[in-house]
Amino acid sequence: MDILKSLHIIFMVSWFAGLFYMVRLFIYHVEAQEKEGQVRSILSNQFVIMEKKLWWIITTPAMVLTVVFGVWMLVLNWDYYKQAPWMHIKLTFVVFLLIYHFICQKIMFQFHQNKFNWTSMKLRLWNEVATLFLVSIVFIVVLKDSFNWIKGVLGFFGVAILLMIGIQWYKRLRKSN
Repeated sequence: MDILKSLHIIFMVSWFAGLFYMVRLFIYHVEAQEKEGQVRSILSNQFVIMEKKLWWIITTPAMVLTVVFGVWMLVLNWDYYKQAPWMHIKLTFVVFLLIYHFICQKIMFQFHQNKFNWTSMKLRLWNEVATLFLVSIVFIVVLKDSFNWIKGVLGFFGVAILLMIGIQWYKRLRKSN
């Protein structure tokens, strides 16, 4: 079980790294559209290559392996996990994370068709959604049954508010430079 748990954590870390970097590439890809002619074309072509490789070689395989090892652990300890409320909550967050993953894939496909419906600011906010999932999932798993729901909910929204303040501060800083 410890080997499965280790592999699950390793691939979860890889999956999140891929998601974080993918959205960062999206931000740069959108900002490249503000460049002129050949520079925009060269940058866009490079971002398409980088996004495809990151998505299909790292992010999606890491997602699949995270799910495989997670399901494997669930099956091996089904009697415990089906009675564990924290696991139900964790799995709910994982479902939302999978939806996030496939929305990112949709964004990538749109960008590769030169459809840029997201601003760099909206993408910066979107990138923080993955951070909220990460924080929530880790706290749920680590604290398990001792999880204090009031503190958990306040902490979750506290992190969200701090992220929003940080993003607004960064936006002002960029405008002043």
